Amino acid sequence: MKIDRIETFLVAPRWLFCRVETDEGLVGWGEPVVEGRAEVVRSAVEVLAEYLIGEDPLRIEHHWQILTKGGFYRGGPVLSSAVAGLDQALWDIAGQAYGAPVHALLGGPVRDRVRVYSWIGGDEPGEVAEAAAAQAAAGLTAIKMNACGRLSAIPTAAEVDAVVSRVAAAREVLGDNRDIALDFHGRASAAAVRRILPEIAALRPLFVEEPVLAEQAHHLHDIVTASPVPVATGERLYGRAEFLGPLQAGVAVVQPDLSHAGGISEVRRIAALAETYGAVLAPHCPLGPIALAASLQVALATPNFLIQEQSIGIHYHAGSELLDYVVDPAPFQFVDGHINRFEAPGLGITVDEAAVRAAARTGHAWRNPVWRHDDGSFAEW
Repeated sequence: MKIDRIETFLVAPRWLFCRVETDEGLVGWGEPVVEGRAEVVRSAVEVLAEYLIGEDPLRIEHHWQILTKGGFYRGGPVLSSAVAGLDQALWDIAGQAYGAPVHALLGGPVRDRVRVYSWIGGDEPGEVAEAAAAQAAAGLTAIKMNACGRLSAIPTAAEVDAVVSRVAAAREVLGDNRDIALDFHGRASAAAVRRILPEIAALRPLFVEEPVLAEQAHHLHDIVTASPVPVATGERLYGRAEFLGPLQAGVAVVQPDLSHAGGISEVRRIAALAETYGAVLAPHCPLGPIALAASLQVALATPNFLIQEQSIGIHYHAGSELLDYVVDPAPFQFVDGHINRFEAPGLGITVDEAAVRAAARTGHAWRNPVWRHDDGSFAEW
């Protein structure tokens, strides 16, 4: 069996899908994307496809090594994301070829279902109590929200109180049997985080995510040591080597993205590395159905898995939704705050190719917002 054709599709709201077809008719799907830079990743996929055409799709590890190391300049979000989507598609083909779900090829399931959480509140969080109540009514056992919008380098008392009030409002609605995760989105300075975390500790967040930017990871040891709340990070890290420092700093939760951090192959290794440090896996995934399916396959086979992000109903999905691109949405159904184990071969979903091709005729040019502080200076989004 040989790889015969590789296609890419820009589809709303902000995704890039790839389709890998073999000469025997098997088709695998992947999701190689950097949100806001999808067209750039598309070009990287096209370059990498030059190597893959004519190759045996079942030599996944061999191809991963060449795709990531065959060029003199390596790594970074664009290349790692291009590899990630192609890797997902090859695993999808392998599962179909062997007649098994990907989690079976990864050693078999270690759990019967995967706990998931939903987003509330938007980029500049508001009305969190109402949104949290709606998710609880829908059966979700965990939610995540942004801690803040724009944040001063040294937050004022009012800014700190606003963060605490939002978490308190969600906690009051959810009670003690459901979880709240809090995402700082890299918007906070180390000083801001040290000021805020003790104030929210009594509300017992599940974790605080990306308390500082990835390039400020040298602060993580001090933050972890001082924090009464578990610290999570990793959506802007792209390989095992980049996770080593945060793990040595003591982070409790690693959050690689299956569409950014080298795909199924590399995230499995990141999870194993985290396990040696006693950390757990909570993959980042505010993306589409293929990325979510790949994440769930890894979650099903990973002992130190905690919880899975998913984007159904997230605030980025204006006019398009994750379930629009699958033939059967049933595999993604929530049951008591979980998604049950996939059993179909490959990634376990059937992509609606007609819907993808129709959406790609329009495409998209999604860009993330650019924020400014009140004085006109740049603010982290």
